[in-house]
Amino acid sequence: MNDVSNSLAIRSLADRLIAAETDRSACPPIREEIAALSVGDAVSAAYAVQNEVNRRRSDAGERIVGRKIGLTSKAVQKQLGVDSPDFGTLFAAMAIGDGAEISLGGLIQPKVEAEIAFILGRDLTFERNTTADILRAVDYAVAAIEVVDSRIARWDIRLLDTVADNGSSARFVLGTRPLSLGAVDLFNCTMSLDRAGQEVSKGAGAACLGNPVNAACWLADMMVAIGTPLRAGDVVMTGALGPMAVVTEPGTYTANIEGFGSVRAVFTA
Repeated sequence: MNDVSNSLAIRSLADRLIAAETDRSACPPIREEIAALSVGDAVSAAYAVQNEVNRRRSDAGERIVGRKIGLTSKAVQKQLGVDSPDFGTLFAAMAIGDGAEISLGGLIQPKVEAEIAFILGRDLTFERNTTADILRAVDYAVAAIEVVDSRIARWDIRLLDTVADNGSSARFVLGTRPLSLGAVDLFNCTMSLDRAGQEVSKGAGAACLGNPVNAACWLADMMVAIGTPLRAGDVVMTGALGPMAVVTEPGTYTANIEGFGSVRAVFTA
């Protein structure tokens, strides 16, 4: 493909993802069409599609408030045949208050996962960031729930599909108990996600690339490499601490993370 053909194809794929979200009707997988693009490697092509979708959201007036890290679980990486995480962009329109209602009518095939979110107090502009850089940059951390929702039918995704689809992100809920990183054990902290008193997922901080700080280091390096470093005030969703739980009907999902307290995602019809 030449540059014009690539640009047209990227816009067409972005159109498809945007239409799927707007119409609440998932589209077939797009990985083969992404792989056919001649934009660096296939993963770079997938990010080009993500960037086009996000550019349109920004042009429409939406505000970027941070980034999310996906594929932090070794089991999920193995399932998709990859050996590193991916990332997506968080917009203010995706933010839901703790305990506020989330309409199922605005989603396609949602799932939830419990995470730890970092809120940055400093920019992260080094080409190679260290654990010390992350610890110094994080203003505070909170318990969080990410609502993921693939625009790809039946969650039939591989790496290229989910990268293009903004990491399959849809909504995020931040807890309201801010903690300094020195006040919690990010490696050993346990997580339990329940619905109506029944546990639907469990895990620990170590499930997130060994430690959520490791995930944040990876993201900080990646964002510098592509020219959009993480900035003070950004929200960083560091990745799931346990398996995703499918949401099929109204109800409240409560994530309890040791040391962080709880955070709730409330789904309504």
